[in-house]
Amino acid sequence: MIFIENICKRAQDDTKRIVLPEGEEERTIKASEIIKKNSFAEVILIGDINVIQTKAAKFGVNLEGIEIIDPKTSEKTDFYAKEFYNLRKNKGMTLEKAEDTMQDYVYFGTMMLKMGEADGIVSGAIHYTGDLLRPGMQIIKTAPGIKIVSSFFIMELPDKEYGEDGLLFFADAAVNINPNAEELAAIAISTADNAKLLSNFEPKVAMLSFSTMGSAKHELVNKVVEATKIAKNARPDLQIDGELQLDAAIVKSVAKLKAPGSSVAGNANVLVFPDLQSGNIGYKLVQRFAKAKAIGPICQGFAKPINDLSRGCSVEDIVNVVAVTAVQAQMQK
Repeated sequence: MIFIENICKRAQDDTKRIVLPEGEEERTIKASEIIKKNSFAEVILIGDINVIQTKAAKFGVNLEGIEIIDPKTSEKTDFYAKEFYNLRKNKGMTLEKAEDTMQDYVYFGTMMLKMGEADGIVSGAIHYTGDLLRPGMQIIKTAPGIKIVSSFFIMELPDKEYGEDGLLFFADAAVNINPNAEELAAIAISTADNAKLLSNFEPKVAMLSFSTMGSAKHELVNKVVEATKIAKNARPDLQIDGELQLDAAIVKSVAKLKAPGSSVAGNANVLVFPDLQSGNIGYKLVQRFAKAKAIGPICQGFAKPINDLSRGCSVEDIVNVVAVTAVQAQMQK
């Protein structure tokens, strides 16, 4: 697909160090070889060195030139434990507990990111989303001015009928279960900014609902209406409109009937779902039924790049998310 090819080329221009804390996992090991071969990131695998090397040999994977770090033997482990203790001592953290925590591969990898020894982290092939976001919030925290961490999927449709030549951003489909109006507005703004940075198109953001411009009355609709107002007031430079039903957001003929005065309706390339249920179901429907390429979930809002994976991810999915993470790291210089 054109989008990910462009992302990989951008990643090659300024190679970043991306830590993969699931270094003992088969798909991660296989993805590491591909990433190394294509030179768009330097990956660091976290895990038991013997286990990783044994599995690599079993899978026929060449890990030459790829750094492997085992927290059990790393000279950095004690240092990270002390730094983590200092970060969390006001929250009841003890040095003993911090030392135990640094044996967790995700926490260890997140401390690498914190200390500037990695530029991004990607996990989730065998961990839940919370297993990645929890250390992210405790150690990396949110970027200045950002109140909420959220996520988006990059959807690339093969027939190119909708969105920006077939490219659409879906948010939030992985993190926030039921965002309130202010949170929904923040998600819309963050996704619009990331869409522009990653895809270089002008974002047209549709705030989705089961109602279009007052066609239905309900508290769920009210939340989307309020979120739209907040987002527009906060960022008048962005094209954001709602509330819009999906067909009104992406189908020009429907938009003319339901929202004739909207510059976003019929042209939306960023779709903001009202809650996690609709967002998660929506992206999976499009992925399966429309045969769309789904890249993500990509996290946004952290001070440094932290990205999740679906536990059902493929080797290719890991490669793609690492490439996006590397480009995010470039943008956070």
